[in-house]
Amino acid sequence: MKLKIKTISEQDTMSVAEKLAKSLGYPVVISLVGDLGAGKTTFTKGFAKGLNIKDNITSPTFTIMNEYKSGVKPLYHFDMYRLASLEEALELGFGEYFDLTKLSGASIVEWAENTKGILPERHLEITINKINDNEREIDVEPKGLV
Repeated sequence: MKLKIKTISEQDTMSVAEKLAKSLGYPVVISLVGDLGAGKTTFTKGFAKGLNIKDNITSPTFTIMNEYKSGVKPLYHFDMYRLASLEEALELGFGEYFDLTKLSGASIVEWAENTKGILPERHLEITINKINDNEREIDVEPKGLV
């Protein structure tokens, strides 16, 4: 079942993500889908706030992964934009962050489509569509659930 949410500001998008973080069971893997500038990192900032993470959340565009362990659950934030393949991601050792039998917190993956096959069958796909400078439509869809 897909859930559609419309937000009217950056703060509103962060609030939706914060509430989601507080309501989910863990471990969880989340795929964030959206064009450049859609608000994927903004969403992640709100999600981190929901986990009581006080660190400054930044896009891992060049580092590929940022790790935050100061909250109630660890958060692993990935940006796969610069990776060319699933093999490259696995060579970097990222597979363990998507293994739901070993993960204790949340892995959020931007541009997961660049490393197709790295996510577990059971994950949450969140698509953020930019309507205008302030408004977003957020689609939340569980994948791989019976």
